[in-house]
Amino acid sequence: MTIKENVKRILNNVDAAKAASSYSNQSVSVVAVTKSVEANLAREVFENGISHLAENRTELFLEKYEALKDCEITWHLIGNLQRRKVKKVINHVDYFHALDSLKLAQEISKRAEHLIKCFIEVNISGEESKHGFSVDELKVTLADFSELENIEIVGLMTMAPFDATESECNDIFGRMKELQVEISEMNIPKIPCTELSMGMSRDYEIAIKNGATFVRIGTEFFKDL
Repeated sequence: MTIKENVKRILNNVDAAKAASSYSNQSVSVVAVTKSVEANLAREVFENGISHLAENRTELFLEKYEALKDCEITWHLIGNLQRRKVKKVINHVDYFHALDSLKLAQEISKRAEHLIKCFIEVNISGEESKHGFSVDELKVTLADFSELENIEIVGLMTMAPFDATESECNDIFGRMKELQVEISEMNIPKIPCTELSMGMSRDYEIAIKNGATFVRIGTEFFKDL
């Protein structure tokens, strides 16, 4: 297989999942997670039509950002971010997918020189090992996010457990969609919450059928090279 063939296969799967869902009218952004490959392979993904790239660690993000500065990439930071590292990276980021505390949001807003589009991380499955807000914690904290100058809460993010069955994924992703709609309908300033970041290589098609608008796909792009 080549990256070109993998990109084509993934985009065909995305289109098929959209067509089979109740959300066929909404767009789905495919984000290529390039944390496991060198910059030359990330560039090849971009050159084959995927303009959204993601890294999960600050150092790797900065390396790829520098190596691919000549490309018009929309950059996503998807991993947990320590407050002491915010200053180093945040002004190169377009979307941040792992906002898991108000203190982190405050630090991002303080250090950012442009509006950062953020997804609040929700631990809707209740896994002890997962970061993120519980649903109850989120609802009492929402108003505080709207007061931050350089942050816009564009949506919510979650991950299904690694060993989740299709039925369990449907349950988790379905509940996330309901929560996203509920928050969006609150019409809180700076919290449009119209987007839903969920679904990875193993479950992105299930996520799309449940309303995901951003899917974070890594290994599928580099399969069988």
